Amino acid sequence: MYYVVAFATLATMALALVRALLGPSVYDRVLAVNMFGTKTVLLLSVIALLFGRPDFLDLALAYALINFIGVLAVLVFIRSRALRSSSDPAP
Repeated sequence: MYYVVAFATLATMALALVRALLGPSVYDRVLAVNMFGTKTVLLLSVIALLFGRPDFLDLALAYALINFIGVLAVLVFIRSRALRSSSDPAP
């Protein structure tokens, strides 16, 4: 049963990767990368349960925090770049 969950998680990670590569806008790509990170945390948790390694849960939590902070940093960067380009006077 857990192998099915792991396979389904890998399948959705592949779909998220496709969306990140083909996304029509920057926000779609950021959302897809965030989803990929969330699925990675889920996959690490399933692997921890399958192999009886509770230390993988610590890795999953650390990765979740890094993913959250990274997505916030990218969104702040994109927003500041958009505000900066909209405030530049046109020639």
